Amino acid sequence: MTEPSAAPKAKPDDETVFLRRVRPERWRNPVPKDVYDFAVLGAGPAGIAAAAAAARLGVRVALIERNRLGGNSLNAGSIPSKSIVKSAGVYAAMHKAEEFGAPMPSEPPLDFAKVMDRMRRLRTRVSEHHSVEKLSALGIDVFFGAAQFENQDTLEFGDTRLRFRKALVATGARPRGPEIPGLAEVGYRTSATIFALEALPERLAVIGGGPLGCEMAQAFCRLGSRVTIIQNDPKFLPREERDAAEILSRSMARDGVEIRLNTTVVGARVANGVRVLQTVNNDVKGEIEADEILLSIGRVPNIEEIGLESAGIVVDAQRGIKVDDFLRTTNPNVYAAGDVCMELKFTNAAQASALIAVRNALSEGQDRQSRLVVPWCTYCDPEIAHVGLHVWEARLRSIPIKSYTVLMHDVDRAITDGSDAGFVKIHVADGTDRILGATIVASRASELINEMSVIMSAGVGMNGLANIVHTYPAESGAIMLAALAYVRNTLV
Repeated sequence: MTEPSAAPKAKPDDETVFLRRVRPERWRNPVPKDVYDFAVLGAGPAGIAAAAAAARLGVRVALIERNRLGGNSLNAGSIPSKSIVKSAGVYAAMHKAEEFGAPMPSEPPLDFAKVMDRMRRLRTRVSEHHSVEKLSALGIDVFFGAAQFENQDTLEFGDTRLRFRKALVATGARPRGPEIPGLAEVGYRTSATIFALEALPERLAVIGGGPLGCEMAQAFCRLGSRVTIIQNDPKFLPREERDAAEILSRSMARDGVEIRLNTTVVGARVANGVRVLQTVNNDVKGEIEADEILLSIGRVPNIEEIGLESAGIVVDAQRGIKVDDFLRTTNPNVYAAGDVCMELKFTNAAQASALIAVRNALSEGQDRQSRLVVPWCTYCDPEIAHVGLHVWEARLRSIPIKSYTVLMHDVDRAITDGSDAGFVKIHVADGTDRILGATIVASRASELINEMSVIMSAGVGMNGLANIVHTYPAESGAIMLAALAYVRNTLV
């Protein structure tokens, strides 16, 4: 008589697999080596990049993380937000089917739970590249715990001491807390908690018009929330050019986002079980009711409770750890990288700075962070991307420039795709063909800006760019058209 076959084991859900990779419940820290050549405090994008690069040099590496591997980018930033932005974009496109000759679907019911399930599934997939198994396989000793500097060459957590020859602080940054009376009592969400929502809020108030605030305002509006975004400046994305911000503002308004610019939130309360934000605009008082509130007013460096003073490391409460152009702190054996010390708080900037720190710390390099060419992008529709100098930055430095602009409604691929809002604007040092910066507003700006970053890093000027053959039709044709406009102008 044959024995009955065993029942198949249940497949672990995405969240279980995710946590197993980024913070294993039963993880046992390794026995520390006598001394590490390189100790990394913080396992976000900068910390992981640095630890991996150092391990490939063949040195002894320790990586210490207080919470989860992957940092903000993986857990509550780039990866989950872009997943939701994509879902919202697909849902919005379904309502435009007739514009493309397709039959208009009946009103599709949104399953918000599936949107969030997809986000978690994709986050789990990406986490494989940041997992404790991958890092351990590189020979990195991974420690979980709340570590701090005991002195200038030792880290401690619990009963564990880690001595090091060189170290890197990469503890990142966190969402800036509220200074609005009553908001903490009313309750709010930040980028650290918005992706834990289980139900789509009927009304969402977004405080802050920076990249994440704009992305989430547009995405949740497209998913079906009634969204109000409140910005105390006269435009969104204060770092971006005014015409770029205005295009985004019009796009969000078409989607149905209620926009309150030049508006300050001065208080919060609960009335009849409903959250109410009290606002002021040019001395005119107002109120906004919301079921959920997203606070997105910037990030502050994580410099507390890690014993920086004991290591002789000087900090600034607002800017973070003070570093020189080589990313050295005031302790010559300790470097810093990423959001904890840099003004540009982006994943790519964090990873790039981490590699500079490793080369300078372990290979006697002389790489400078000031030489980095760092592009960035806000992933709304249309996307807004930038690299290099803005016009006002050039003026502040008394650098004469000329700008060459191509509108996307003159670009064939943008026309065929029905995505012709935006422009490519390239800033050139006057009297030369040297490219100083570029702003791109387009459906694929996040990809197009990388061409400009490569061009600038390689020192290719507008004359060389005009001779580069591009595919046709492509949105990148706008970049070539701007270069051709430069050539025509110089021939006059």
